[in-house]
Amino acid sequence: MEYREVVTTIADILKEFDAEMPIHKAFQPGIGPFGEPQIVGVIAKRLSAMGIESQTKRTPDLDIQHQWAIEFKIVRPFGDNGKEAENWSVNMLHPYAGNVSLIGDAIKLSALADYPNKGLFVIGFEHNPAKISLDPLFDSFESIARQVMKIDFGERIEQKRIGLVHAEHQVVRCIGWQLIQ
Repeated sequence: MEYREVVTTIADILKEFDAEMPIHKAFQPGIGPFGEPQIVGVIAKRLSAMGIESQTKRTPDLDIQHQWAIEFKIVRPFGDNGKEAENWSVNMLHPYAGNVSLIGDAIKLSALADYPNKGLFVIGFEHNPAKISLDPLFDSFESIARQVMKIDFGERIEQKRIGLVHAEHQVVRCIGWQLIQ
């Protein structure tokens, strides 16, 4: 399975799950308020139901058929209440090994020897149209990861799904980068 297909399949899963109007804790319906462990768990279960063996782990976040090791991050500039979230971009940009940022995850994935393919995956939420575009964050991540941290990865793969049920998380942008080994 190519990474482009992985990204597309996960985007479809998220859109389908959102259409079911799931509720996380006391938040409004929709996938936007769900945390990373919950969303990755849904992805793993639905991939497995499609005949694509998948499981969540501590490292990597998602194991697909022992062929793909994928680390996830969720990016939401706005909370369930419509207020801009504080520090919403930090989970992608901290350029230190051992950190829980996507850059830290890339360093951690690079050290895994058990997988032939490794990928980074961001689930980003925006309004339609975007009140705060995620593009500068993605561009910044790529610049810091490539130029400062010397992490080698392929081109950005993106799938966008619009018409989500949540008032603040109306669009999901699924962004993937395959690590070059």
